[in-house]
Amino acid sequence: ESAIERDISGEAPYDVRVNTDRIRVLVVDDHKMFAESLVNLLEREEDLAIVGQAGSVGELKRVLQETEPDVVLMDYRLPDGDGIEAAGYVRRERSEAQIVMLTGMSDDTVLLRAIDAGCAGFVTKDNAVEEAVAAIRAAASGEAVISPHMLSRLLPKLRREREQEPQSPLTPREREVLLLLAEGLSNGAIAERLFISLNTVRNHVQNLLSKLGAHSKLEAVAIAARNGLVDR
Repeated sequence: ESAIERDISGEAPYDVRVNTDRIRVLVVDDHKMFAESLVNLLEREEDLAIVGQAGSVGELKRVLQETEPDVVLMDYRLPDGDGIEAAGYVRRERSEAQIVMLTGMSDDTVLLRAIDAGCAGFVTKDNAVEEAVAAIRAAASGEAVISPHMLSRLLPKLRREREQEPQSPLTPREREVLLLLAEGLSNGAIAERLFISLNTVRNHVQNLLSKLGAHSKLEAVAIAARNGLVDR
């Protein structure tokens, strides 16, 4: 049964008119027990609000017409498609939503495809229950949800995909911020490293995302790596 199908009273199972101060979360996973465990965990957090749940790409499309999530937790394997294709749909319909991929796989090709689809990061399903809350908060604040180790593993593969000589549209300071993003640093850590305010870092990040045509920090790093902007 679809998570968005209405009950006899005609009411939706989730209140889509949640307090805007809370982070609105949509959970997409076809394993019912896992999804319910995740939802039960998230519902305990006062700053999070579950606005929907779906078990397939088809259900996701219907849920997304009724909700405006801030963060989508997306399973990679779905019965009628994969999470990367679904992420592309979310990006088109709700461009402001951040997408965190739930995956049991560490295949670099899958991870790179997810980055290209605009995903903000990854949580392995083995650790999802423990890490989901922190990942949602990080994604909602614009942070990349990926370990520095995983990011450093992916960067050489991104650089090998380069097809053209770099023509950086970034200012020296924006490039400096980008290099630190490629090291896996958060906005706060970058502010401390460069001795500038957190708001200044956020402005630089937004500017470089816009200039690179990226939807997330991870996608910005991927684009920059392919264009030689994060080579050292």
